[in-house]
Amino acid sequence: MSNVLDHPAVDRPKVVRIGVLGCGNVGAALIDIVRNRADVVEQRTGIRLEVTRVAVRNISAPRDVEVGEDVLTRDAMGVVTDPDIDLVVESIGGIEPARELILAALAHGKPVVTANKELLANVGAELYAAADEAGRDLLFEAAVAAGIPFVRVLRESLYGEPITRILGIINGTTNYILTKMTDAVDAGGDADYSAALKDAQSLGFAERDPTADVEGYDAGAKAAIIATVAFGKKVVAGDVYHQGISNVTASEIAIARRLGYVVKLLGIVERDPSSDEISVRVHPTMVPDQHPLATVRDSFNAIFVEGDYVDSALFYGRGAGGAPTASAVFGDVIDAAINLRAGTHGSVGALGKATIKPIDETSAEYLLGLDVADQPGVLHAVTGVFAEHGVSIRVAEQEGNGPDARLVFITHVARESDVQATVRELNGLEAVLAVGGLIRVIGN
Repeated sequence: MSNVLDHPAVDRPKVVRIGVLGCGNVGAALIDIVRNRADVVEQRTGIRLEVTRVAVRNISAPRDVEVGEDVLTRDAMGVVTDPDIDLVVESIGGIEPARELILAALAHGKPVVTANKELLANVGAELYAAADEAGRDLLFEAAVAAGIPFVRVLRESLYGEPITRILGIINGTTNYILTKMTDAVDAGGDADYSAALKDAQSLGFAERDPTADVEGYDAGAKAAIIATVAFGKKVVAGDVYHQGISNVTASEIAIARRLGYVVKLLGIVERDPSSDEISVRVHPTMVPDQHPLATVRDSFNAIFVEGDYVDSALFYGRGAGGAPTASAVFGDVIDAAINLRAGTHGSVGALGKATIKPIDETSAEYLLGLDVADQPGVLHAVTGVFAEHGVSIRVAEQEGNGPDARLVFITHVARESDVQATVRELNGLEAVLAVGGLIRVIGN
């Protein structure tokens, strides 16, 4: 990628004509930004950005930005193959026809900017290779964390860093819901998941069907892209382990708070330096109060990087919304326009085959709560099951008495398969009335 400032002038067209596919929240916001910032960009780069074609499904539909009828078209393929279009922005989402349109744009010599995480998490390797073959940019800063400029950091500043782990709050919907539930617990009230979700929907943070967000699929797609760029390996959405937040209870959040933790939905990307295996997973996680991610509230996102040389670094900002996403798209548009004028392009590089570590082979600390009969020998029987499977207990507490008795455990670092075997056997104990959710714990 290129520096926006002081780029050397070359003998190429001053005006870069942009074709935008889709005019929803992101597309409309981008058009507005291009209009408002075109003069500044021209002053600093010598390039004039103009949106000259916008492909939409319904020309007569109301939209958040004024676009002339001579600019609007229903023919998206016509836009990407038009010789009068220099650069394409894809903001229609989904896999098809977005994939076909991007491939066509690249084949016609046009750089492409996209925020399409679903597309890149499934067929990104094909698109990156097509971009390299065409000698054109395929830029996707907004696909991972909207307004947070993180992809560029991975592709440039941390390109040579031996990254060991990336922890990300990369879904604003779930972070908002868990923040509201945590606040309710801290205030002495009941952390009701359904009420928090309804609140998120009323504010526009959650879709009418929130499944992709609350079950971790949105964060999983982003985690796959992060892993691909961070480690130079082909990681797809199907490689990611998902566990959402819909079963997180007020009791689990209260236990976490009492023990000095906050529950967050994290995307976790790790590389085992001894085997070069990659673990990519999304699940609720107990984060220590003193960890920087514990303070990330509401719909904000944050990504925490750990590496051999950089030690640790935190990136924080708006991870969703039309304007923050369009801001990241706009940055990519400027970069792609400069590279087009210079006759160069960026690349994620050749992607190797990823060896994915199954979730059963990962290790962590775990929180587990058990509803038990209040009778002699229960604690001995339960801890015996832990010991039988080689799972060491770090914290053990009892809450309540009689029919409300509950045992709460936090383990030392243990293998996932051993913990799951422990849970299965505990479910079979007569004295165990119910086994609560399993929440993984990260260290400081």
